[in-house]
Amino acid sequence: MPKALIVYSSRTGETRRIGELIAEGMRFSGVDATVINANEVANAEILKGYDALVFGSATYHGTMLKKMRALLFMAEKAGLEGKIGGAFGAFGWSGEAPDRIFETMRNIFKMDMTSRPLRLKSSSLGGGMQMAQDYGREIAQKLGAGD
Repeated sequence: MPKALIVYSSRTGETRRIGELIAEGMRFSGVDATVINANEVANAEILKGYDALVFGSATYHGTMLKKMRALLFMAEKAGLEGKIGGAFGAFGWSGEAPDRIFETMRNIFKMDMTSRPLRLKSSSLGGGMQMAQDYGREIAQKLGAGD
C-alpha cells in the first residue's frame, strides 16, 4: 500500500481541515495517508519513507506561514526527487502560498507534481470538500492506487 504524508501549517485550522480532506480522498483510493502539523517535523528524516508528500500553508499577507518556509528549507535535504507531490492551502484574498510551495517542490526538489496546487478559501464553501477529496484521489492515481 502506498504511503503519503500531508504536512500543513495553519493559523485558524482551515488548512488543516483541507489536508485532512485530501488524506480522506487518498484513503478512499487505498493510500495510507498521514496528516501532521509542520511543527511536528523536527528534521528531514521524518519526510523519508513516503511515496508522496503534500505540503500546505495558509496565505497571510501574501506569503506562506513561517513554519512552512522552514519546512521547505529542511525538505531540500530529504532527497525527494522523483517522489509524487502536491501543494494546497487556504486563503482570504490572495492565495500565493500553495503556488509557491508547488513551484518549490517541482523546480527545486524535482518532484513529480500533480497538475496544479489546490487553493481553497474554505473546505466548506463552494464544493471545497469535494475538491479537496478529489485532489487526494489525483495524488493516489499518480501513485498507482485506485478506487
